[in-house]
Amino acid sequence: MAAAKKAVLGPLVGAVDQGTSSTRFLVFNSKTAELLSHHQVEIKQEFPREGWVEQDPKEILHSVYECIEKTCEKLGQLNIDISNIKAIGVSNQRETTVVWDKLTGEPLYNAVAAPVSPGPSDPVAVVPSGSSVPAAGAASVWLDLRTQSTVESLSKRIPGNNNFVKSKTGLPLSTYFSAVKLRWLLDNVRKVQKAVEEDRALFGTVDSWLIWSLTGGASGGVHCTDVTNASRTMLFNIHSLEWDKELCEFFEIPMKILPNVRSSSEIYGLMKAGALEGVPISGCLGDQSAALVGQMCFQDGQAKNTYGTGCFLLCNTGRKCVFSEHGLLTTVAYKLGRDKPVYYALEGSVAIAGAVIRWLRDNLGIIKTSEEIEKLAKEVGTSYGCYFVPAFSGLYAPYWEPSARGIICGLTQFTNKCHIAFAALEAVCFQTREILDAMNRDCGIPLSHLQVDGGMTNNKILMQLQADILYIPVVKPSMPETTALGAAMAAGAAEGVGVWSLEPEDLSAVTMERFEPQINAEESEIRYSTWKKAVMKSMGWVTTQSSESGDPSIFCSLPLGFFIVSSMVMLIGARYLSGMP
Repeated sequence: MAAAKKAVLGPLVGAVDQGTSSTRFLVFNSKTAELLSHHQVEIKQEFPREGWVEQDPKEILHSVYECIEKTCEKLGQLNIDISNIKAIGVSNQRETTVVWDKLTGEPLYNAVAAPVSPGPSDPVAVVPSGSSVPAAGAASVWLDLRTQSTVESLSKRIPGNNNFVKSKTGLPLSTYFSAVKLRWLLDNVRKVQKAVEEDRALFGTVDSWLIWSLTGGASGGVHCTDVTNASRTMLFNIHSLEWDKELCEFFEIPMKILPNVRSSSEIYGLMKAGALEGVPISGCLGDQSAALVGQMCFQDGQAKNTYGTGCFLLCNTGRKCVFSEHGLLTTVAYKLGRDKPVYYALEGSVAIAGAVIRWLRDNLGIIKTSEEIEKLAKEVGTSYGCYFVPAFSGLYAPYWEPSARGIICGLTQFTNKCHIAFAALEAVCFQTREILDAMNRDCGIPLSHLQVDGGMTNNKILMQLQADILYIPVVKPSMPETTALGAAMAAGAAEGVGVWSLEPEDLSAVTMERFEPQINAEESEIRYSTWKKAVMKSMGWVTTQSSESGDPSIFCSLPLGFFIVSSMVMLIGARYLSGMP
């Protein structure tokens, strides 16, 4: 029995998959790409104010250690020797900004997260400037909206048609990317300001924070990132593959706090603690690049869509940068080795995908678990003319419209929670169609099929809707953990590890489930054009004077302030007079 088990096991590779809602550690067989075991821990999101979403970097780090330990325990129960784990890869939520003290290893602020809806307030600390900010010890997550006014002031400094930010980075000036979040931290958080002044501060996206901590932290941790994560900061020149001095000066970011940029596949350092102490960390990819690698989209024109908290569609454009004329981003896809070429991708991001299901569960309470939405949608099989635009934090690609907010329209007396559930699933598919249309126009080669992955792909109604709305087949691998797989592949293929071959003839064949369109093209187009009408109605709802970027107190309204103050004066006066003899 033991001999049979050993016969099917080659060298193993682990992958940390750190996302906005959870952390996971997964272990794969490097010869067969088989998933052997994994463990998952949910991550809390905090909502200090409307439009602000944060996560605790220390909680993220602890969750990684917990997932590694629990997975190793499960492997032991399967009689699998953890000494077979030869490397670890890291895949992470991108753009999320962390600043920490390199002497103590303590975060100087929270990670800023996706604003699905405001939640309970956290402790507030007041900085000398008078701005209120959440108490220190956290990080700045990718969809947080607090930086909108910062973006507007920066955009005024970009001359006319000379958008040097986009030409160097492939990215529009937006709240979405790390540079603006870092600029906000430097402007508003005294602990960050002081640490920078005293040369104690380090900046990084979540991958940098994890690698630095796992390789020793304050006792010699490696401060690095890879090209895919660096390309999402708005400080990185995607042509020269270096931090850009002009961009750092524009955003007024001190270059001394930035991590060293490495390839996506090389040994960065060794694990310094835990069950896997001494194992090299040798792969690092932003989550969407990891999924592109895990889906084996190594050829020009291959594309994948990942359905998670958000939706991310990437198309490999090979060794050339393709700049979009239709609202998409140009980004680094991967660089699988120090001496290997860099590959680029076009990307379109849907801000709210799985997050809309969580919103229906947590805010409206129409489902108790995320899985229930498929059952509700199946009961009616139609939205009955109801359209749901979940622009909770504005519209991203291809619109880049921060003033938009979520709407549900087309309601009648007949509409019920099942129709709203169906409309929520359709919304994910319509947003994907908008990005795919833009991508087809930019690349000039329409996709023949779409490869998909991510947790939401377990929903068969969603996958069928996607095929119907795109009017092309949707192809789903039987092993859905492509993001973690991509990180494991990069780690196992690294020079000095060499347990995973990325040669086309060595890549394991993956079984696929295929969803073909089941409606006619005319019906698909009618539904899509009605969706676009709903999107137009979602725009222009908020301005920067709203509570999202201003003082949330009631005194931000001057007439209301005068009314309250005068009422208080009259009340005190009346009490004073009533007490006179």
